[in-house]
Order: sequence, then C-alpha cells, then structure tokens
Amino acid sequence: MARSRPAKKSGDKTKTSSARAPSLAALQSKLDRLDRELLRLANERACVSVQIGKLHQAAGQPAFVLGQEEEAIARVVGLTKGPLSQRTIRAVFRELVSGSRLLLRTLRVAFLGPLYSYSHLAAIHRFGQGVELTPVGSIAAVFEEVNRGHSDFGLVPIENSTDGRVADTLDMFTRLPVRICGEIELEIHHALLGKCSRAEIKEVYSRPQALSQCRNWLAKHLPAARTIEVTSTSTAAQLANEKPGAAAIASLQAGIHYGLNVLAEQIEDNPDNTTRFAVIGDHSSPRTGHDKTAMMFQVEHRPGSLADAINVFKRNRLNLTWIESFPIPGSKRAYLFFVEMEGHETDAPVRRAVAALQQKTLRLEILGSFAADRTNGTERTAEM
Repeated sequence: MARSRPAKKSGDKTKTSSARAPSLAALQSKLDRLDRELLRLANERACVSVQIGKLHQAAGQPAFVLGQEEEAIARVVGLTKGPLSQRTIRAVFRELVSGSRLLLRTLRVAFLGPLYSYSHLAAIHRFGQGVELTPVGSIAAVFEEVNRGHSDFGLVPIENSTDGRVADTLDMFTRLPVRICGEIELEIHHALLGKCSRAEIKEVYSRPQALSQCRNWLAKHLPAARTIEVTSTSTAAQLANEKPGAAAIASLQAGIHYGLNVLAEQIEDNPDNTTRFAVIGDHSSPRTGHDKTAMMFQVEHRPGSLADAINVFKRNRLNLTWIESFPIPGSKRAYLFFVEMEGHETDAPVRRAVAALQQKTLRLEILGSFAADRTNGTERTAEM
C-alpha cells in the first residue's frame, strides 16, 4: 500500500517561491553583464558599418545612403515585440547609425534655424546627434548651402496637413538643381510659451504656418492678443523671453531652451497635424523597394494639356501621392506642377512615364527618388 505524502504547509510554498526569486545583487550583476554585451555589440556593429562605408567609397559611391539607413532601422523597429516602444528602439538605432557615420567623417546638415526650431528637431530625428547641424536664416539659404557644396544635406519643410504646400520650398526647387533624397513625416505639437500669465499676453509670435495651425485656439482663448509673424518658432521663443506681455507658439524643447513657462500644450487645431520635410542633396537615393519619385513639369496653356499629362500616370499604373500647382514667377497664367508617385526613377513604369511626359510638356525635371518614410504615428515626434 502506497504511503501518502504529508501535505505542504502554505508557509512552505511562500518560502520556496521566495528562495527562488533572484536577489537585487544577482539582478544588478546580470544587468552589468548585459550592458557590457550591448557595448561590445554596438562597437562591433559600428566597425562593420564603417567597413561597408569604405567599400562604397572605393566603388565611387556615397559612403552614406539615406534610404538604406532608413530601411535598416525600419526593419529592426518592425522586429521589436516590447516591452520597449518602437519610438525608443528607433531612437537607439538612429544614434548607433549616426555615431557610425561619424567614424568615417562628419556630415554637415543645414536646416531652418535657430536651434530648437521644429526643423532642428526634425534634423535630429532623422540624422541623430553624430552630425554637424547648421542653422541658417531661411529656406532659400538651406538650398544655397547644399547647392554650393557647403553642406552634405539640407532639410526643408515641403507640406503641412493643415496648410498644404510650403511655397518657399517649391519656389527654390524651380531655381536650383538640388535633389530630394529623403523625407520625414512627423507630428507637430505646438505649445504656448511665455514668462507672463495668459491674462497678460498682448502679442503672440510665431512662424506664419504655426499661427495658422493654431488660429481657432487663439481666437477662442486669446482673442485680444495681436499675432505677429517671425522667421522661425525659435525666434518667437527668444522674443517671448525678452519682451513683456509677449508669448510664443513653439515646441516644448524651445521653451526649455529659452527658459519659458508652458502656458498651454497641444494648441494646434488639428490633433493629427503633421509636417512633411524633404531631405535635399546632390543625388537621388538608390532603389529600396519602398520608394517615391518627385518631379515638376510645365504644360502648354491650352484646354486638355494638363489632363493629357496626368493621364500618363494612369496609363503606367503609377499612384500619385502628391500634386501641387505653383505659379511661375514673372509669367501670367503659367504654372509648374509638382507631383510625387510611388516607385523609383529606375523602375520601368516610371521611365516610360518620363519618356511620355517629355513629349507633352514644355519643361520636365525629376526632383529625385527616395525611400518613403515608413514610420507610423506611434514613432513620431514634434518638428518643423
């Protein structure tokens, strides 16, 4: 007859579970080991990245290919299963990529300044901290920096979900032969910043686009305040720091930098407010399989000419993702059309479309092919 086992007391179970739980010292030791392993792997990854860059250089190619960098980061971000967020993983790998570039040489990136403008924050989001970020005073100056070879890349706002196109950017594409080699599409969150209370505000400073994106909030909450346009949101923050009764619409980061109080957050009228930026350089990006191509063209001023041109994209099964008309300076009723389509300029359908358009347009220029921004809303941060 089998001997029955004595039942365990409830206290024994607690004691066993407690004995198996790792101690603080054991957990700290494990964390130290993981940190050392992460450090080793990060440096090993940097060495491999430098080797790849040198091979590109030896083949007469750019050492850094923005589209390929973005694709690599997007693949890693897509693999994460948590608990770290996609935004965190993206930020870690962005800085790994940025630091690896720096081992070969320092990239210079021009943007619409001053520091802590939304364009500055977007440049950090795309290039990381391992580059020389150069603030300039206007969108035209960003183009000039790239065109003269003073900067490797430039970053310019191209369209906003609230106000549409950024006219200064489109105008410069008509004037200088730079190429679009990347895009960034990010959420914009505006804050009302100042040193006085909201009741004391007499003037609100910001860029025209930011003021427009907050016009309903301003009309409701600050109807008596005068809105004043300035060249950047950072300039607005500077003025709010210096002038009594002044407030700024800018980023939270600008507020921290200039020592301002946050008087209200997320005051944009559209909660899904986004700005898309173009990264400009002297070349298109190689094909990645997730690409867009931008171009501009001019057609004759006659009935049906634009319809004939647009039909070329339909015939070649090219999906247009953006189209804008832009008046040609100094010409009456003459327009350039900016379009963007899915596909790379080396793809057969795009090449066929370009050949057909050359027969139907007075002017046709490919502005560049680049990897589409594949981030989603959970990864986005503030910018412009």
